[in-house]
Amino acid sequence: MSDALTGQVALVTGASRGIGRAIALRLAAAGADVVVNYVHNRAAAEETVRLIGAAGGRARALGFDVGDAEAVRAGVGEIVDRQGRLDILVNNAGLAVDALVLRLTEDDWHRVLRTNLTGVFHCSKAALRAMVRQRYGRIVNLTSVVAEMGNAGQAAYAAAKAGVIGFTRSLAREVASRAVTVNAVAPGLVATDMSGALTPERKAAYTGLIPAGRVASADEVAAAVAFLASPEAGYVTGHVLHVNGGLYM
Repeated sequence: MSDALTGQVALVTGASRGIGRAIALRLAAAGADVVVNYVHNRAAAEETVRLIGAAGGRARALGFDVGDAEAVRAGVGEIVDRQGRLDILVNNAGLAVDALVLRLTEDDWHRVLRTNLTGVFHCSKAALRAMVRQRYGRIVNLTSVVAEMGNAGQAAYAAAKAGVIGFTRSLAREVASRAVTVNAVAPGLVATDMSGALTPERKAAYTGLIPAGRVASADEVAAAVAFLASPEAGYVTGHVLHVNGGLYM
């Protein structure tokens, strides 16, 4: 087990399963005390905590909705009050509502943007208060390959994830002088519950477009996040790291 993040506190949003769980496990393995955020599925979040503990790491679950500004302020405030600092924020919480624009409802549009984009704003703003004060921080935002290349039926998701890229680059300029870096990781197709819902035919069609010839594992995405969250990445900011097997270059 690496000790690169020993003494650091990390918050991973949407860490009850999938990519978020893999990220939480990877950061804990590097020595961080991890706060596993969830919004509905406490049991799954507690399973992430259990897995971290079984591997010798430290973690706890904390529920709040990233789209609720007051809940975010209270949640992040609780972390800083209890643990004294917040060094790493991984904005991973997200949802997708797939529909062609002509069939996409306004409610679904706003629901996707509320979590996937506004949630990144809420969490980053709250975390920055501690990071700027301690003059150290790492913010890593999860975006997507569709933010760059688009995808029919995912206009809301792609718009939100594209907004995350613009937010990442702008915020990076604002806080670089305080030794706070802000970067993004853009996965392609990843083997998670979300991609598991695809029909075999559709999954095969997507995989056929990937030069690497396969989908990514959640651990491969987590490895990219862990690098950007590390002290070694102190001179990397405003960057979008693509983990997509060559799907988009």
